[in-house]
Amino acid sequence: MTYVPRLKSKYKEEIVSILKDKFQYKSVMEVPKLNKISINQGVGAAVTDKKIIDNAINEMSTITGQKAVSTRSRKDISNFKLRKGMPIGVRVTLRDNKMYEFLDRLMAIALPRIRDFKGINDKGFDGRGNYTLGISEQIIFPEINIDQINKIMGMDITFVTSASTDAEALELLKQFGLPFKNQNTNSNG
Repeated sequence: MTYVPRLKSKYKEEIVSILKDKFQYKSVMEVPKLNKISINQGVGAAVTDKKIIDNAINEMSTITGQKAVSTRSRKDISNFKLRKGMPIGVRVTLRDNKMYEFLDRLMAIALPRIRDFKGINDKGFDGRGNYTLGISEQIIFPEINIDQINKIMGMDITFVTSASTDAEALELLKQFGLPFKNQNTNSNG
């Protein structure tokens, strides 16, 4: 028997039927699913210190369990002392089992470790069913040893779904268990 992540089996067994009933889909193939999770970290200080990129790649690889790659600048910007091709960030794209494992660890371990955490904001949707969540410090992940951190950096986590509307994507992510803030308190805009 092969290993199946908890959230992957939860999606197949529970979430598909809940969403099919709620949005009146004719087929289970219409039910939105989580395609991938993209994690990006901008490292602007890497222009002056090359070791920062290496540290960021190692941290991101440790957090996600998959090798991170550096992103490079596309053009010269003299005000930022930036040349075309310089490393300026780190990114990872997770799919299938690693994606579900990361989502499980994010919800169960990392998000509750944020100071004064009251839930994540539901304003991060892009209009096409994708959700981006910004995290201000990487030390919320238990894989990171705080004593070995040179610089605290944030990251953007993007959940790419097959949903056609933001409402469908919001319901999908809620069913997975992402802790969104209470809807009643911020319904004025």
